[in-house]
Amino acid sequence: MTDATPDITIPADLLPSDGRFGCGPSKVRPEAVEALAKEAATYLGTSHRQANVRFMVSRLRNGLAELFALPDGYEVVLGNGGTTILWDALTFGVIEQRSLHYTFGEFSSKFAEAAAAAPHIGEPTVVSSDPGTRPAPVVVDGVDVYALTHNETSTGVMTDLRRPEGVPASEALVAVDATSAAGGLRFDPTEVDLYYFAPQKCLASDGGLWLAACSPAAAERIERIAASDRWVPAGLDLGIALDQSRKDQTYNTPALATIFLAVQQIEWLNSNGGLEWAASRCDRSAATMYGWAEASAYATPYVAEADARSHVVATIDLDDRIPATTVSAVLRNNGIVDTDSYRKLGRNQLRIAMFPAIEPADIEALTACIDHVVAALS
Repeated sequence: MTDATPDITIPADLLPSDGRFGCGPSKVRPEAVEALAKEAATYLGTSHRQANVRFMVSRLRNGLAELFALPDGYEVVLGNGGTTILWDALTFGVIEQRSLHYTFGEFSSKFAEAAAAAPHIGEPTVVSSDPGTRPAPVVVDGVDVYALTHNETSTGVMTDLRRPEGVPASEALVAVDATSAAGGLRFDPTEVDLYYFAPQKCLASDGGLWLAACSPAAAERIERIAASDRWVPAGLDLGIALDQSRKDQTYNTPALATIFLAVQQIEWLNSNGGLEWAASRCDRSAATMYGWAEASAYATPYVAEADARSHVVATIDLDDRIPATTVSAVLRNNGIVDTDSYRKLGRNQLRIAMFPAIEPADIEALTACIDHVVAALS
């Protein structure tokens, strides 16, 4: 405990069963870790091109196809490096000439920045809205990729996923960053062509891997660009990633534990009812969190539009007289971790993950713990 943090003890009967509420890396279910430990001797430390690992990759790909109810012809592609690497890969392997990006926070702006920096494609169109809101859809001639974000992790805003009106996939692909949404928010896969994400949030694993649900139109675009004379570094070549994924492997060595833990989470979700079950679980957590904030004398949901409030990442503003950093520090000293606001947003705010692995009852317990800390600080 630091000298600056008040010495406040939260009663044991108020504490959640698990104190991990971070927005990524997220809570990993203990059962998944135990399963990994049991299979470590025959799985960890083995070649990623051998049958047992390729079978695990197959379970990952098939499990995601089941979770998302992917239509015939859609396939799951994966590669190393996480979403940050994939943004660069998309500038090489998916954008033909020009993209359009909806930006409304830190992470939704990253792909736009990567596209703007790429010298081999045209200047992107950027449609922005203020943090805490979401942009209205537009259609722009000459765009061949529309870049959407399902959930803005920095601000706790979620969006509806729809193809641009009157724009078929043969003309423009819809690429969706779903890193904090995949596995926790509903979506219609026919409305998108690339639904891509990393597994350290709703999929309760570690980072360093990217995954994408890929439509036939997106696969055709990837293969066509890969066969062209455009120079692409091998590590960013989506044509190679697509080919390797079809063999249930990656171009270079992946983190085997990450794949295993993601499989455990996906199969747990599917065994309980799939995406609808997972999203309903997040709905319950969100209703608890926002209902508490709306009823509170000192807390307010940051996102004003109720329909835009994320059901997987809650951002809650606190009254200026109550320092959110102090509240987070006291919670951390009591075993409740990673409730801090996103650093670049700069608000007196708590940011709380409500991913499927987090028990809805623990969200309710967290609100009681916050009330206890604020009362002790008053």
